[in-house]
Order: sequence, then structure tokens, then C-alpha cells
Amino acid sequence: MVVGKATFIKIENVLSDRMASRNLAIAIIFLSQTIAGILGNFSLLHHYVFHFHTEGRLRPRELILMHLTVANSLVILSNGVPQTLAALGLKYFFSEIGCKFILYLQRVGRGMSIGSTCLLSVFQTITISPMNSCWKDLKVRALKYVDFFISLCWIQYMSVNLIFPAYVFYVSSKWHMKNITKKLDLGYCLSIDNETVTVSIYAALIVVPEVSLSGLMIWTSGCMVFILHRHKQRVQHIHSTNVSRRPSAESRATQSILVLVITFVSFYLLSSIFHACIALTYNPSWWLVKTTEVISVCFPVVSPFLLMRQDSTVPTLCFSWIRNTKSPNLTRKNVN
Repeated sequence: MVVGKATFIKIENVLSDRMASRNLAIAIIFLSQTIAGILGNFSLLHHYVFHFHTEGRLRPRELILMHLTVANSLVILSNGVPQTLAALGLKYFFSEIGCKFILYLQRVGRGMSIGSTCLLSVFQTITISPMNSCWKDLKVRALKYVDFFISLCWIQYMSVNLIFPAYVFYVSSKWHMKNITKKLDLGYCLSIDNETVTVSIYAALIVVPEVSLSGLMIWTSGCMVFILHRHKQRVQHIHSTNVSRRPSAESRATQSILVLVITFVSFYLLSSIFHACIALTYNPSWWLVKTTEVISVCFPVVSPFLLMRQDSTVPTLCFSWIRNTKSPNLTRKNVN
């Protein structure tokens, strides 16, 4: 009995050490994602706000990107921060209202990320389309209604996601979980499937709009590739040997948006597959849940750095405001 008890304690200690190691590893991953994502998105957001302050306006593409950075920041803060704290040992620290609010922020941020990226793709396709194309009538209208469509996206996702969390029940302590067959342990919250959410409601409110917008993004991306290819072929006949063949600013902007859209669709499809696995699994494993959460934060973290790489005017550090705040004075001196 003594040997058996000692062996049991040894095994328990080994398992405890392994759990501590995996929790520390996942905490480092989430913390790294959170820090990098916040630095990148806040740097980009500051750039657009500063540009609006100095110029008095933003171009439609910059306006859409500014709202995209806000949506990305919501996803990172509502996902990365709680997951990091939970992995470091602070478990189930949200009340039921807190859990619903965090879920609400996650879904609004995710929805606006999809909506903003889709709007950006559609707008750029309309912008670069030739005057004899089917997009010609939308060229002028697109410039006028960008603000309206961005506001509509925010209103839609904020309204829809106010309805959806009402069907989900969250608890903040494990003793409520007795006799519950299907649950999802998020670390900071425990989610119970109380069977009030039907597949049709979830599909109508969440899945169908997301899939439709993703399909629209893929289609407009194909249109952009086709338009750029046609333009390149046409320009090759016009260019002389003395003319620089450097891509135009509009072509570079289109290429950066294409990279952004392709990255988004790739991460979105991967995230959707993992979310589907969780939805179809009773009591999904720790690794499946954490992997899904890590993937869901990848695009908000990566996207600002993709934009910075394509646009040299965007600052690469979050504290570049020091340089920017000094630049107007320097500009005035040079003018004088």
C-alpha cells in the first residue's frame, strides 16, 4: 500500500508538472500574440488618426482600414488577454454577465473584421476597374457611401450579437457543471449548451452572412487579379525603354489588399474548420480549444504588419507618434 501510494503521488506530480508546462507554453503564445497585435494595430490606428488630424480627411481605403484595426483590436483584447490570464492560473474570473460581454466583443470584432475586409476588397475592385466595365456606375457612388456601409456593418453586428449571447448560458464556477453532458471550458469561462440555440438560428445569424462575405471576397479578389493582369498586358505595349516600369501606387495598394484578403480567407477557413470540430464534439479536448483560440487571433495580429510592409508611409513602431508629432513643425520650418 505504501509503494502504491508513493507511485500514485509520483505520477500525480509528473502530470501536474506537464500541465504547468503546457499552460506556461500557451500563456507565452497568447501573450506574444497580444503584445504583437496590440502594438501593430495601435500603431496603424495612430497613423490613421494622426493623418486625419493633420489632413482633415481620410481616403476611403484608409477609413476602412482604420475600422479594420479597431475590429482587430477588439478580437485581440477580448480573446488574447483572458486566455493569457487563464493560462497563467487565473481561472473562471468572469461572472455570467462578464462571460457574455467577452463573447459579445469577440463576435462583434470577428464580424467587423470580416465585414471591413470584404468592403475593402469590393471597394478596391470598383476603384481599379476600367471605365467600360460593369463597375463604372459604382465608381462615384462608392466614394460617397463608404461611411454609410461602415456604419451599417457596425450596427448590424452589434445588433445581431446582442441576440445571440442570450441563448448561451455561462457559469463562473465548476460546481454548476455537475450532470452537464456538453460543455466548453474556455479557461476564463465555462460554457454550457442548454439546447436553446438551434442550428437554424446560429446559421441564419452567424454562419450564412460570414460564408457569403467570404465568397464575395474571393470573387472580388479574382476580379482584381484579372484587372491587374489586363492592365499589365496593356501597359507592356505602351511602355518604352526609357519609361520606368515601377508599379503605380494604385497597383501596389491593390496588391497589398489582395495579400490581406488571401491571408484573411486562409485563417478564416482554418478557424471555421476548428470551430466546427468543437461544435460537433462533446467536451472537446484542451488542445483543440486552445488551438482554435490561437488561430482565431492570428489574422488580427498579422494584418497590420502586412499593411505596414506594403505601405512605407505607415509607421512600424507604436511609439512613432514622437516622430509624427514633430514632423509638422519641421515641415513648417522647411516651408518658411
